[in-house]
Amino acid sequence: MSQNPVDIIDLHKSFGSVKALDGLQLTVRPGEVAGFLGPNGAGKSTTIRVLLGLQRPDSGTAKLFGGDAWNDAVALHRRLAYVPGDVSLWPNLTGGEAIDYLTRLHTTSGNRAQLKRRKAALLEHFELDPTKKARTYSKGNRQKVALVAAFLVDPELYIFDEPTSGLDPLMEAVFTDNVQQVKNAGKSVLLSSHILSEVEKLCDTVTIIRSGRTVESGTLAELRHLTRTTVSVLVAQDPAAITTIPGVHDVTTTVGSGATRVDLSVDNARMGAVLTALTRLDVRGLTATPPSLEELFMRHYGSERDLEAVSR
Repeated sequence: MSQNPVDIIDLHKSFGSVKALDGLQLTVRPGEVAGFLGPNGAGKSTTIRVLLGLQRPDSGTAKLFGGDAWNDAVALHRRLAYVPGDVSLWPNLTGGEAIDYLTRLHTTSGNRAQLKRRKAALLEHFELDPTKKARTYSKGNRQKVALVAAFLVDPELYIFDEPTSGLDPLMEAVFTDNVQQVKNAGKSVLLSSHILSEVEKLCDTVTIIRSGRTVESGTLAELRHLTRTTVSVLVAQDPAAITTIPGVHDVTTTVGSGATRVDLSVDNARMGAVLTALTRLDVRGLTATPPSLEELFMRHYGSERDLEAVSR
């Protein structure tokens, strides 16, 4: 793919007086799994609807493979697969019939025998009974139908909007394995999710949005410099000198038999100075934990109530 699968520049979209997107920036590069994070109402689903040509932006650019997401929607849809967070199916079709219909709408790779084997393997992995009518399916099973259909076809770009909604942890793991497979095959993925651990495990890059604006974007390594590393260390000498180092925060000490436990957080840029100081204190043990994606998210949504909306 010569063009980026997704390029969004300065995207704006309002619904009456409500501004859903306010200058949003988002890029998904070839072969990349890109996480797309934000609480409910941040603009994630509106962004995806614009990318799918379901809503026209007020201004800005939304391109898929270099084509205009609104004007070239029909041609572009042949190159992508989309799974929403709440799947609606034809109630009188069986799950297998719905999968067959969805895949016939899309270009697939391999001969009929290969596709049949792939379908059987996906049905087994997702533990889906394809003989039941769609009207009898739970929310989780409806999600499975859409996921099997998406992974059965061979698009260049997968767009997932809360795809594991309604799935149990075992099926979430199956989804993760399949995303890893398509990534290894060089496909691109845009993953909008509330499950931070899922994003952290799968994604090469993360874009965090708030109120329709991009507030942070980059690789996990690039974003982790924004928060502090947690350090826990056992030292034999007086640790008072550590507290005076710029960039050290939240120091607590616990005096034990023969050693003092020191817990602290440190700005990543000051880690070298902290380690140098620690070498003079006769270190008996040390652990350093880099910031998680959850901590990065808390930087922008700073209360427990906000975090509960995006994590579980």
